[in-house]
Amino acid sequence: MELPNKAQLRRQLLQKRRSLSPAVWQQKSDLLCNHLQSFPLFQTATTVLAYASFRQEPDLKTLFARSQKTWGLPRCAGKSLIWHRWQPTEALQKGSYGIFEPDPHAPLLEPQSADLILVPAVACDRRGYRLGYGGGFYDRLLDLPEWSSQPTIGIIFDFAFLSRLPTDPWDKQLTEVLTETGPKLNR
Repeated sequence: MELPNKAQLRRQLLQKRRSLSPAVWQQKSDLLCNHLQSFPLFQTATTVLAYASFRQEPDLKTLFARSQKTWGLPRCAGKSLIWHRWQPTEALQKGSYGIFEPDPHAPLLEPQSADLILVPAVACDRRGYRLGYGGGFYDRLLDLPEWSSQPTIGIIFDFAFLSRLPTDPWDKQLTEVLTETGPKLNR
């Protein structure tokens, strides 16, 4: 069986995500945050790298508000992600791709200080591969030796958890995938 190409799949799944009503999107996001809060990798982490929701990605605001973690959010710099310390009370600003990012003068977070990376995705599969937006930011990050051993959790809605995604040699597997119905991989 031939897999659909990444661009087709990305369009279909983004359309499905955009079709969620605001109430359903928030409900699914809150359920996902509840599962994440009780997940062992999250519970033991002190410093968590996350993201600001974009294009109706699962919203992590309730997680930020309820958890006493040190948070990091990315800022796009060229073709790389730079991680900054961020607190939920701090304002974000729109970056070059329209994604909300921390202030560029906020303190940087080094790889060794991070315990967990919450990775946004369009979709994930049973093998732990993710389909992103096509820019390769997270694949490049996770290919760097200083980041490659960090535990990662792909954050998606259940409809975007597929049995198999098309992959390329540069695609990196995630440690776990989490949806509003709970963890998906048996690792």
